[in-house]
Amino acid sequence: MALVLVVFVMSTDTFSVLIRHSRQQSQVVVTEFEGIMGLEMMRADIEQVGFGLPWSFQGTIHYQEAQDPPESDYNDAPSNVPRAIVSGNNVGYNGSDYLVIKSTVTARNATAEKWSYIVKTDMASNAQPHTWGIKDFETNERIIVIKPSVGETRITQLVMDGANFYTSYAAAGAYPQAFAPQKLTEMFLIYGVAPSTTSSLRMPFNRSDYYIRRPTTGMPSTCAPGTGILYKATLNHGDGKLNEMPLIDCVADMQVIFRLDTDNNGSIDTQTDNISTLTAQQIREQVKEVRVYLLTHEGQYDRTYVSSLPNPLTIGEFGLGSSFNFDSRIGSTWKGYRWKVHTMVVKPRNLFH
Repeated sequence: MALVLVVFVMSTDTFSVLIRHSRQQSQVVVTEFEGIMGLEMMRADIEQVGFGLPWSFQGTIHYQEAQDPPESDYNDAPSNVPRAIVSGNNVGYNGSDYLVIKSTVTARNATAEKWSYIVKTDMASNAQPHTWGIKDFETNERIIVIKPSVGETRITQLVMDGANFYTSYAAAGAYPQAFAPQKLTEMFLIYGVAPSTTSSLRMPFNRSDYYIRRPTTGMPSTCAPGTGILYKATLNHGDGKLNEMPLIDCVADMQVIFRLDTDNNGSIDTQTDNISTLTAQQIREQVKEVRVYLLTHEGQYDRTYVSSLPNPLTIGEFGLGSSFNFDSRIGSTWKGYRWKVHTMVVKPRNLFH
């Protein structure tokens, strides 16, 4: 019986180790999957930054963005051309960065995925919007109309009807005349912004804010102390509030670095983590690459694991970013977590001059 008892104890201990290891590996897989999905969503938004964004206005415009701080700190002036990408340097949770993306496609609705064009086929007929057969606009979806430029300036202009900077999509033959070309040589572009259930637009584009926040409730118990959640928050056209969507759990820091071509010769010549002083034109002319660094951990706390990362840890490159101190930010248990820095390098495809 003594021999059986010894074998039983050994088996139980082995089984406990296997269960703990299995739980840890399962949590790592979940964390990696969430990270991939969240990072790809963020990558797509940065690649498409500036998509459908007007660079000039046909008339006098007055639009609004975020209602409350801190998100209102990244608003553009109501009559100014919007900046395609804006950031706050070391202003968030744990001294993390705040990133703002402005484009028509960054919203989480089907209308924002649509675009088309409208031409006048003959002088006797009304201008007709083109239909694709799939993902066509539906009646009353909220849209903006852009007049593309011709020549070297490549400055796209927002078509307006007086002070109105948007319209509702209409069936062929009933399109609002003010938002349609009147010459056979013209073609206007149509970009979807919001569904027909949206009563009015606050701005002629959509906007998403990326930031880290630790919620008062609902924080996963497997996350290390001192970590938060990376959110993508889209701006509501109705009230200017943010609609949050959690992307990645257990995030300790986010740093953003911009690589610029300041002399417009086609080559990157400098990098910065602060573009707050750049105008909308300078941003679209100079920003050639955006690098995002996220400090997260995989799985849950493991008392048998000892992290070999240096403390403090540099989050960033080129002498920019942050020096993350685990002891002060996370606490004495930080070495029991498997920390990882995700580095994402993105070239915006819709910024041009």
